[in-house]
Amino acid sequence: MKKNKIALQILSFSLIALSIIACDDDFVSLESDVINGGVATNFDIDSRKYDVIAYTKALAPVQTNSLGLTTLGIYDDAYGRVTASFVTQLTPSTYSPSFGDEAKVDSVVVTLPYFSTATGTDDDGNITYSLDSVISKTEDYSNIRLRIFENNYFIRDFDPTGDFNEGQAYYSNKTASTSETIPVTALEGTEFSFVEYDDPTGSNMTVVDNIIDINNKGYNLKDVNELDDNGDKTLLATQPPGIRVMLEPTFWEDKILAKEGDAVLSNLNNFTEYFRGLYFKAEAVNDDGSFLILNTGSTNNANVTIYYSKLTASTTDDPELRDNSTYVLNFGTNKINFLENDYTLPIADGSSENGDSRIYLKGGEGAIAGIKLFDGFNEEAGMSNFDKFRNDFVNLENDKYSSSKRLVNEANLVFYVDRDQLDLLNQDPENEPNRLYLYDVDNKTPLIDYYLDVTNTSLPSYSKISHLGALQRVDEEPTNKGVKYKLRLTEHINNLLIRDSTNVELGLAVSLNVNIEDPSVSISQNKVQTDDDLDLTVPVSSILSPRGTILYGNNTSESEEDKRVYLEIFYTEPN
Repeated sequence: MKKNKIALQILSFSLIALSIIACDDDFVSLESDVINGGVATNFDIDSRKYDVIAYTKALAPVQTNSLGLTTLGIYDDAYGRVTASFVTQLTPSTYSPSFGDEAKVDSVVVTLPYFSTATGTDDDGNITYSLDSVISKTEDYSNIRLRIFENNYFIRDFDPTGDFNEGQAYYSNKTASTSETIPVTALEGTEFSFVEYDDPTGSNMTVVDNIIDINNKGYNLKDVNELDDNGDKTLLATQPPGIRVMLEPTFWEDKILAKEGDAVLSNLNNFTEYFRGLYFKAEAVNDDGSFLILNTGSTNNANVTIYYSKLTASTTDDPELRDNSTYVLNFGTNKINFLENDYTLPIADGSSENGDSRIYLKGGEGAIAGIKLFDGFNEEAGMSNFDKFRNDFVNLENDKYSSSKRLVNEANLVFYVDRDQLDLLNQDPENEPNRLYLYDVDNKTPLIDYYLDVTNTSLPSYSKISHLGALQRVDEEPTNKGVKYKLRLTEHINNLLIRDSTNVELGLAVSLNVNIEDPSVSISQNKVQTDDDLDLTVPVSSILSPRGTILYGNNTSESEEDKRVYLEIFYTEPN
């Protein structure tokens, strides 16, 4: 249940907050025996706020293959509704299989694991879990209706119109390019019938009328052919929470077992041409649902398992004796997410020149923001605002850094949440994005502060917390309304001053998991399908997140001046 998850988050956050509380203040002056209040008479510590240009970039369809993770389900927020579905290739666990004499399928199980954490055991000895990847707008998880089809669309590895070995991009609106649409009729081939299974224990195998009962319970896989002394089925394995559905077996007997010895089961290329995968389509239940981030990259749990039996390989003449076996089809690396947006709050491009009064951020096929520091011309100084900034802080020779006039101690970019508008749109505070990601637009990389921030890299919710500060909420309660984000970019500013770095435009996006953005871990930026800006990309962790928020920009009214985005630099200067 969400309450368990919230309790764990509060505990984790409290412990982590104690370790970084000094970093969370606007500025902290640390005294020492070398420089302290009594001897540092030749230095002044001060701060200054700078104007920032911030504007909304509404996104066209975004590339949704090569994401690493998969999304499925229904999400509602201030912007409207997003419905996520996906198609995936399948990969046999073995090729050229020998199924045995008179093999027949007993059952077929499709498994889609959630991301979960084991938390202990209940009174019956069952493992208990908290879910890390189910987003719901209610206290309990809302169910979804799931339909599974045979996919008849061939998913290419390479783009036939691109450069040599250039991978094929597929997009959130069911297209491969502006001129190639993926036909729905190809995606929705043979629809599979579910074997209705109503488990009174409420495990994740409970499926009636294609409705998936979403919960945090694991599943005990039992052996129907091996009973204990009480006549109960014996436990084979325990699997973590996820979607598990049983399919009618006839299709699989004809599609797989009947092809023993055929070339279509001999290698991956033949198989993917023969059986092009599965299409998972989510639908709302009673106009409600949950949004799932699925661990489909797990080779142990994300698969289609065919349970079959064959004649016993023995000298017995009893035709009733059969051996049980399995054949596993794992989810392939080629997976494409499709996002259907039904927005009640339209998103439009903002003004890159003047900035916007409001910044609209939305994950998926939503919106990101452009951020310009020290933009424009300073009439009084007769130079650009960037040159004026540099001249205030450093001495230059031939337009190169020579020495420092002021030492930058800390620099923060601060955004305030438009609380009035979110409240008017009934935004659930729990669904406000907890993390934003700030990055270099030109080079499609994190800022230097990202790499230098080593805080809690194994916990995505609290990783890079010094650089990419989490949403600050009312009374610091994790379920309360959001107030502001503070993003630290001290080393980026020092790079501009001391190392003569280019003053590039920055990007801002919601983030599902800031760890994903590390280029050494995975592909961190995906394409946006546009005709006018072919180089535009968006962070992968933003594509994976359905969440959205509204922030105050720079072009606000005078009455909202105290909420305007700003860059604040704390510095030390000789007096």
